[in-house]
Amino acid sequence: MQLYYAPGTISIAVAIALEEAGLEYEAIKVDFASKEQQTPGYAQINPKARVPALAVEGGILTETGALLDYIADLAPQSNLRPSDPLLAARMREVMYYIASTMHVNHAHKMRGSRWASKTSSYKDMQAKVPETMAASCAYICQFGLRGPYVLGDTVSLADCYLYVVCTWLAGDGVDLTNFAKIQSFMSAMQQRASVRAVQAKGML
Repeated sequence: MQLYYAPGTISIAVAIALEEAGLEYEAIKVDFASKEQQTPGYAQINPKARVPALAVEGGILTETGALLDYIADLAPQSNLRPSDPLLAARMREVMYYIASTMHVNHAHKMRGSRWASKTSSYKDMQAKVPETMAASCAYICQFGLRGPYVLGDTVSLADCYLYVVCTWLAGDGVDLTNFAKIQSFMSAMQQRASVRAVQAKGML
């Protein structure tokens, strides 16, 4: 497998999951600084001009949640997706919240052109980010983290996803001293071999 990624982006959630699952992969960096994601060559890989993209035997897969589920299917022994339907739904509840709300909140800081045509609107979007991301943190602390991890004591796909989003919080102007549960979660994740592996590769 080949994982197309950009350092510090949500694509790193897929790398962490691959490490947790013990699956071999080749990490291919997409240089956002030079706008490589917008080149015709990369458009052949992902026409959405985004990461992650995962090249597998059957073609190329995109979208973080889909790739995480694919990894869980490839490595059921990793228990990254619980077999209990309720727990699996709890896990996806957090993942879908991150995708639909928390990640979008963050994107308003740098991707204002997705939602507005006038550049004068961008600063207002940027100014709102600390507030909306803090509100997301409050939600995650109250409803998302049921222990050290999203499902309590067991690591799941949602933790790979949440960890990467939480690495953005300081840059988004969120004071983590107000969110002790997230601090504890980050500390627990940073001790994991999977996170250390992607850090060693310079992906985070």
